[in-house]
Amino acid sequence: MTATTPMGRTTGTATPGGTPALVVVAHGSRDPRALSTVRALLDRVRALRPALPVHLGHIELNAPLLPGTLAALGHREAVLVPLLLSRGHHVKRDIPETAAASPARTRVAAPLGPHPLLVDVLHDNLLEAGWPLHAPRDAAVVLAAAGSRDPDSRTDTDRTASLLAARLGVPVVPAYASAAAPTVPEAVRTLTARGHRNIAVASYFTAPGRFATECAAAAPWIASAPLGTHPAMARLLLHRYDRARALGGESDPPTRAHRPARAAMAHAAPATAPASGAHPAHA
Repeated sequence: MTATTPMGRTTGTATPGGTPALVVVAHGSRDPRALSTVRALLDRVRALRPALPVHLGHIELNAPLLPGTLAALGHREAVLVPLLLSRGHHVKRDIPETAAASPARTRVAAPLGPHPLLVDVLHDNLLEAGWPLHAPRDAAVVLAAAGSRDPDSRTDTDRTASLLAARLGVPVVPAYASAAAPTVPEAVRTLTARGHRNIAVASYFTAPGRFATECAAAAPWIASAPLGTHPAMARLLLHRYDRARALGGESDPPTRAHRPARAAMAHAAPATAPASGAHPAHA
């Protein structure tokens, strides 16, 4: 048994001979599309790094559950990478406590967000949904996330919104499916009152599910698909794994978007405060 910290240091993680396993920790969902999406994403990870042992463990709702995945590893070394988009209760408490109770030698990586690769996925998914290469001046985006009561979760989501706003050059307002405000319909009303007529909803969920479906239904214009199996998602999982091995799981320093924002960004709701992570990535 080893002690594991939320962003992850643990003692005794060096296993003689052998690469530490990657354990992707998904939330779990009642929607069967979520499990199939996560499994397909892990197949992408394996294709990128065939020699790496890759395992799946769920926090709840789906098998395999995380305790069983870790028990099957015995005393081997593993890096747990949360398939979650921000800090929150699952990242800070549930995952580290489960890891510490297992015989495996573990460390817990940072959650996936915020990170520019997620902005790549959000941007590509918006383009696929019909976002124009040159957005009209009255365009805006609602970044629809799961929601969490943890202020760090909101900080992370706001950071992602800020990065996406800089990429698109339009206001991006975070909104939540549960546990936090504003809701997606509330954010749409706020942007409409400010004169925005082309309002898209960017789905900031790892996989399809009830939350993603409900948020997309509130879009007055276009709605993008969840993050899903985009190639950048597989690269980001491996990045978090590598960083946790090298630096003890510390999160990345502040990131910058690839392109500058338009002046319209100044009129958006604050997009640099706390983000989501303790709540389900998909319901």
